[in-house]
Parts: sequence; C-alpha cells; structure tokens
Amino acid sequence: MTKTQSNPDRCAVADRLSFSGHETFVFRHAWLKKAVDAVEEDRAIFTQDNAIVTLGVGKNMVRSIRHWALATGIIAEEPKSRGVRLQVTELGRMLFGNSGFDPYLEDPNTLWLLHWHILAQEQRATTWNWVFNRFPATEFTRASLTQFIIDEARRIDAPSAAENSIHRDVEVLLRMYVGTSEARRSAGEDDLDCPLSELNLIEAPQGNDVFQLHRGPRPSLGDYIFVYALCDFWNGISEQQETLAFSEIAYRKGSPGTVFRLDENTIAERLERLDGITGGKFVYTETAGLRQVYRHSPIMPYDWLREYYVAAGDLLDVEVLS
Repeated sequence: MTKTQSNPDRCAVADRLSFSGHETFVFRHAWLKKAVDAVEEDRAIFTQDNAIVTLGVGKNMVRSIRHWALATGIIAEEPKSRGVRLQVTELGRMLFGNSGFDPYLEDPNTLWLLHWHILAQEQRATTWNWVFNRFPATEFTRASLTQFIIDEARRIDAPSAAENSIHRDVEVLLRMYVGTSEARRSAGEDDLDCPLSELNLIEAPQGNDVFQLHRGPRPSLGDYIFVYALCDFWNGISEQQETLAFSEIAYRKGSPGTVFRLDENTIAERLERLDGITGGKFVYTETAGLRQVYRHSPIMPYDWLREYYVAAGDLLDVEVLS
C-alpha cells in the first residue's frame, strides 16, 4: 500500500517522488530559452526525432532540457496528454518568450526565482526539496548528504529511490550550486556551470569534499522576489488567511526563509520594508513579542513579478543611455 504523509506542508505521495530525469546534467544558461522557443513551435517537440537538431544537443541532453524546463516551472505538461504535449507557462513566457524580460539570465533575481520554483517541485526534484527543506546540517560531505536522502526515502518507503539514482542526484545538485572546479574553469569550461552556482547557496570553502549550507543575508535577492515568494508561499497555505507569523516565514518548510536560507535579522529587515514596498497591502508588526505580517489586500504574484521586471528594464535603459 502506498504510504502518504498527512501534514500541512503538502508532502508528496511517496510513489510520485523522483530522483532522476536530469540525465546527470545541470541546466545551462541557454537551455531554458531553447525549451520555451521549441515548445512554442511544437508542443510535442520532445517526442520528435528532430528534437536533437532543433535544440542543438545530444539525445540525453534533450531529455535533460525537458526535465529542467518542467522543474523550473517554465513549461508544463498539457492535461491528458501523458506528458507528450507541453505548454509554456505564464512564468516561461514572461521570462523567455519572444518579449521575455530575461532570456539570457542576466538578472540575479531570475536565478533566485528559478531556485524557488525548483524547490516547489517535490515530485520532480525531490532531492533539491529535501536538502533545503529537511536537511538539518549546515556542514556536510557528499556521503552524509547522500545517506540522509536515502534514509528519508526509506522512511516513507519511496519505491523510486534507488541508491544509485540518489548518488547521481546528490552529485548533480552539488554541481548545480557549487559549480565546477577552478581547474576545469581555467580550461575554458565555464559554460558547463549551472547559473544557480552564482547564488552561493552551497559553498565548498576548502575546495574539498566538505560543503556548507548556511543561512545569510543574500544581498543579490531583491525585495520584489522575496515578496513574490512570500505571496506564493502564503497562498499555498491559505489564500484567505489574513496573518502569517514570523516563525512560519522564517522556518516552515517551503517558506522564503527556508528556501532562500535567510537569517532571522535579514528576514526581519525585509519584512519591515513590506509596508512601503507593497503600498500597505502587507504590513509587518511586532506587538507584545508577537511578530507577524498582516495581509490587508491580495497581491497577484505574476502581476507583481511583471511590475518588477518592467521597472528593472526601465532602470537598465536609463543606465545604458547615461
């Protein structure tokens, strides 16, 4: 019998978890734009023999591009098509469409946004979700992280969790966030790095097999993306709920504080700016030791994103002209 976890954090059904699909490749700078363009032309492109020519990569990379485009939420499987037909999502069109705001991933906030959406996909990127939402250690090795994922999979009896798959998953995750070695970079292999390595979420300070996953200020994460994530998280809990506690925002699974690995002081500083940023729609209060955010009126997450990118584009135009 399939085991499920009944809790408010929307844990996935065990037999729907995934520890594969990426073909051991991290996604690269041009892949997501390629995926959107290809699906706009042919919704069944990833099942076609000409996908290799259209995307300009090998067969395994075609499957990897499909996986990462789905994992980042820029494309989605068309209902009742059994994954054969795909469609570009609102997020994909906004970022990578013909008039997309950031087709070449030049804005660090786009990278934070993609990271946020990957972690929302527990059933497609299980290891990613568990590392940031469940893993208790701040310092670890490949072996200890791999064992943690294996133990978690066994705990919920996930049938897709072959140990070899988990080993490969962990290796890809580390390459995604840490990047390639300095030696490989000096050999001209920068293009093999995943752009998410720029976020510095996972570090290898000694260049060896000891990694660090700390909370911190994340200065490249803009307030608009933080608010977008807060809205998305809040709506996932309850679209009608009018207040949200600081502890939920900071530490609950799937929260901005947890996914972005933000420290408490940084979260408090960002929440204190909510009133001004949102025009009074969200207000942070500290009363008698109770810290919480009030939602006086809703924010439409994608409208909020669009507002950010329009403003960022206008600012860029001004800088270019000056």
